[in-house]
Amino acid sequence: MRGASVSQKITKAKVLCYVVRDGCLLVHRHTDFPWEEVGVQVPAGTIREGEQPEAAALREAREETGLHNFKIMRKVGVTTYDMTPYRPEVQERHVFLLELTEPTPDRWASQEDHDGEQEPTQFECFWIPLKTAHVLQSGQGALLGHLYD
Repeated sequence: MRGASVSQKITKAKVLCYVVRDGCLLVHRHTDFPWEEVGVQVPAGTIREGEQPEAAALREAREETGLHNFKIMRKVGVTTYDMTPYRPEVQERHVFLLELTEPTPDRWASQEDHDGEQEPTQFECFWIPLKTAHVLQSGQGALLGHLYD
């Protein structure tokens, strides 16, 4: 099977948010899609035109979890991920460690409304042990080891 050549792939600037509390990582799953299609993810998304990566990380964490009291602790690093064969896209991912001071239950529902530009996305948010975060989809856990640097 032949895929898109590198020149046919678009590059998108993204953010990933590692929110860690008491040895657990904040993750979510899309409730409108099967696990096999979207997996378990950390809050993440596209950096908007003119937006700084730090601002995008805070915005995405808030939009996807419905929570508000996030603070950036540090930038963990930058990595790339090729989304082929899902779509011809290479993601340049800016990864941040965020602190959350807001109390949360073990699990909760959240909804991202996408500023009314598309149907809302339904999420189930929950905490998993950091040591089992290798289950994250599409390489999102690639820089988790850097949390211990």
